[in-house]
Amino acid sequence: MPRVPPHPERRPALVSGASSGIGAAVAVALARAGHPVALGARRAAVCEELAARIRAGGGGAVALPLDVTSDGSVSFFVSEAEQALGETEVVVTCAGEVTPGNAYETSTPAFEAQLQLDLLGTQRLVAAVAPAMAARRRGDIVFVTSDVVRLPRPRMGAYVAAKNALEGPAGAMRMELEGTGVRASVLRPGPTLSGMGSTWPVEVLRKVLDDWTRFGLARHDRFLKPRDVAAAVLAVVSMPRGAHVTLLEIEPEAPLNEERND
Repeated sequence: MPRVPPHPERRPALVSGASSGIGAAVAVALARAGHPVALGARRAAVCEELAARIRAGGGGAVALPLDVTSDGSVSFFVSEAEQALGETEVVVTCAGEVTPGNAYETSTPAFEAQLQLDLLGTQRLVAAVAPAMAARRRGDIVFVTSDVVRLPRPRMGAYVAAKNALEGPAGAMRMELEGTGVRASVLRPGPTLSGMGSTWPVEVLRKVLDDWTRFGLARHDRFLKPRDVAAAVLAVVSMPRGAHVTLLEIEPEAPLNEERND
């Protein structure tokens, strides 16, 4: 059997949604591991501050504006990133947000906006880089979805729909890319303390958390930190060639019991 060549020493990475939360943590983790990183988000100035800190620490990073709902913006981001860093070896799709609301009360335009960002936005970015990765016969694509695929959560209907819909084409792409050397992986984070949800009114946040408890979706009060999810991303893309993490779910660990009765 032919041996799979190892990863190249230099593996430029693209990260969407890199201005805060999971995306920012992923960009930092990849840079610390030696990946030149392109940080993309609508808040390009915030990305530039983070990129400057990465460069000051000895890493390679560029910050570029990125609106994944725009074909032109995605094309510009990929083109400028590759001009600055070289051909893309890793893509991590972190762009997304949650607009709270009951599914049956969400307007069609609001529902569609969620799909545009979390589903179609990811497709735009991946489609802009995956063909060239397949032609080079190597690369990693990490779809950051959510544990809502396994455990739907109330008051997040559009988000649940988007993340479920995203895992479908991700699975199909994994099969389509088989034999090309490009690995398509799904990462499902559980509840994470990130910028997502930070702008919700307190009364809305309280109702969401109350419903999580009511339906058994919050067995303890711990949340993941963005750096925890970033560590999982790094583990996925750092797997040696010849091995493929297809699906990885990461959940917050419960606090230690004060006492244990055996």
